[in-house]
Amino acid sequence: MAEPRDRYSTVSLILHWGIALAILAQVLLITAHEATEGQEMSRQFVEAHKALGITILLATLFRIVWRLMNPVAPLPDGMKPWEKIAARVTHIGLYALLIFMPLSGWAAMSARGRDISFWGLFNWPLLPIGGGREMARTIMDRHEMGMKVLYVLLALHVLAALKHHFVDRDGVLRSMLPFLPRR
Repeated sequence: MAEPRDRYSTVSLILHWGIALAILAQVLLITAHEATEGQEMSRQFVEAHKALGITILLATLFRIVWRLMNPVAPLPDGMKPWEKIAARVTHIGLYALLIFMPLSGWAAMSARGRDISFWGLFNWPLLPIGGGREMARTIMDRHEMGMKVLYVLLALHVLAALKHHFVDRDGVLRSMLPFLPRR
C-alpha cells in the first residue's frame, strides 16, 4: 500500500470544490431555465448561468496559474503507466473544457450581440464576433457537445477517485477531501 499523499493546499481545495459546485449549479440553472421557458424566471436562470460561466473561466485561469506556481504531489508509485497517462489526459481535458465551455458561451452571446451581465455589477465585454443567430447556434452546438464530453470526463474523474480510495487505498482522494482525516 502506497504512502498517503499530503493534502492539497487550502487554495487548491477551495478552487477544486468551488469549481465543482459551480459546474453543478450550471447544470441546475440550465435545467431550471428549460423547465420555465417563456417565463420571466427563465431569463434570470440564463443570466445567472452566463455570469457563473464567466466566474468559472476566471477561477479556472487562476487555478491554472496557482497550479503552475504550486506543483501537486506526484501520483502514487503503485499506479500503472497507463493509469498515470489516463489521469494526466483527464486532468488536461477537464482544464481545457473549463476554459472552452465559458469561452464558447461568451462567443455565442457575442455573436448574437447579447449582453452578459456579470452579477449585475457591469456588462462583460463582448468578443468581436459577428454572424448573428446562425453563428451563435453553431457555437452553442459546440458548447452543448463540450458539456457532454465534460460529463464523461467528470464521471471518469469521480470513478478514478473512488477507485483510489476504496480499491488502491493510496490516499489520493483523502488529499482532496478536507473533511477526511489524514492517516
